[in-house]
Amino acid sequence: MVSLWGSKNGDDQHTDGDSANDEVNSQQQPRQSRDADERTRLLPPRNDGYLDPDDPAVSPYNLFSVRAVRYVGVLFLIISFLWWVLLLVSIFVSPPMMHSRGSGFFDFSFTTLTAGNLLIGLLFFSTPSRAMEWSSLVIAVLLLLDMIIVLAVQRLRSEEGWVGIASVIWATVMALYNVMSDRVVAWGKQEEEERLTGRKETRRTLREWCAVLTATVIMIVMIVITILLTATLILRSRDASLKPPGERYFVDGDKYKIHLACVGNITFDAHGKKIPTVLVEAGELPFEDTMDDWIYNSYRNGTIDRYCYYDRPGFAWSDNAPSPHSAGMTSDALSEALARAGEEGPWVLVSAGVGSIYSRIFSSRHVRDVHGLFLIDGLHEDLLHRIASPTRGFILWGRGIISPLGYDRLLGAIFKHRTREDRVYGKSAYQAGKFIKAKLQENLVAGSLTKNEVSQARNIQTPFTPLVVVSSGIEVRRDNEWERKQEDLTKITDNLISWDVVNRAPHRVWLTREGRTILEKRLGELVRAK
Repeated sequence: MVSLWGSKNGDDQHTDGDSANDEVNSQQQPRQSRDADERTRLLPPRNDGYLDPDDPAVSPYNLFSVRAVRYVGVLFLIISFLWWVLLLVSIFVSPPMMHSRGSGFFDFSFTTLTAGNLLIGLLFFSTPSRAMEWSSLVIAVLLLLDMIIVLAVQRLRSEEGWVGIASVIWATVMALYNVMSDRVVAWGKQEEEERLTGRKETRRTLREWCAVLTATVIMIVMIVITILLTATLILRSRDASLKPPGERYFVDGDKYKIHLACVGNITFDAHGKKIPTVLVEAGELPFEDTMDDWIYNSYRNGTIDRYCYYDRPGFAWSDNAPSPHSAGMTSDALSEALARAGEEGPWVLVSAGVGSIYSRIFSSRHVRDVHGLFLIDGLHEDLLHRIASPTRGFILWGRGIISPLGYDRLLGAIFKHRTREDRVYGKSAYQAGKFIKAKLQENLVAGSLTKNEVSQARNIQTPFTPLVVVSSGIEVRRDNEWERKQEDLTKITDNLISWDVVNRAPHRVWLTREGRTILEKRLGELVRAK
């Protein structure tokens, strides 16, 4: 009988009887007479006791250690996917104890990178290569650098919170695990080849080469993504060194901080009454890059004696708030920050654009302290649907997901010489993940919570509060509905001091000389109104 593995000694084939040989010869005779075709074996069968290298039995999966590494990798992928889903949900609704004071997009990006890294490792598990190993090692080193940056910079550490820290640590550990698993599979493959074929296999099939090439291309893309993440973190650590002009105060049960600043001293009139402080609510962009110039100029020329301003959650130096977050919640946060700062009013509220929604809600909740309302081309509550557009929300979400790559901020820093001031509150502030998250939160509840809150504010607002409305002539002529709603804003109280339409002024009325002149004049009248 022939051995299952064959015989190493060719002479053993003659130990059987002649009858057996005759029987074999008689069975093989027809095969020898047939012509060769595509099924004809070109090489004789091996008689050295080893398997052919292409035999499916030659596999690293024969080793328990290799199978265990794969099973553990699958488990890690499942854990990463569940964590990824939880982080995706937390962008829209913050689970208890999972709110991060940053945007939340960075921890989502790290988890996405982790899941992708593990998935690629599992898809090409049986075809280890030096390219795959070194690519995984480069990603692991870059993620280790990211982890050090997040842990070392206090501002980043506080913004990312335990969720972001856990995500970057998990990403680093999984990248190192990928390097280790690739080494284990390579070792197991060599062991099985030497045991079953008698030598280490150095060649690869076309299918294996295609797998190696595909894996290498994907890993190079992931390396580029990791480099962009690292560069963006370096920019963020640089921006974190920029000190705010005011103070940051914890609000909402110490969940996040609001930046509040006041300029000037409290003054009194001839009758000993405190002159109102101007409380400024910015529009679509941070106050420091939009309204600061003309407000400060009004202070310098004596039009006003004192003013305060703050950054809404996610703007400039303020942290992001938990989701969902409405305009009323922002007004409550401002109230808490003012209380912690010891600011008591009275107030004259100055707001522009969408900021008018926030100031009107604040006014309705502080009717005794508000001595005047100043709306600069303000957004009407009936036009909130423009902010609440689903298309706009999807675009904001998409921008937020890719914001950790920071390619726009990196290009601006390298080629346009954008400074940290530009990135925190200036020209590039809209590119930051925090700002995008704030706009996404605004979008999600504009048509529901925020609209209900401002509608209630209109009913609560006292009719004798002095009111000034200044509108953009360009916007009024361009949009008839905007003109009608501007006129309706003049009726939110019964004490309208003036309504001015600045002919050549854009939405940011203060950008023209005529607009700035009118704004300063009306602001002085409102502050001193009886």
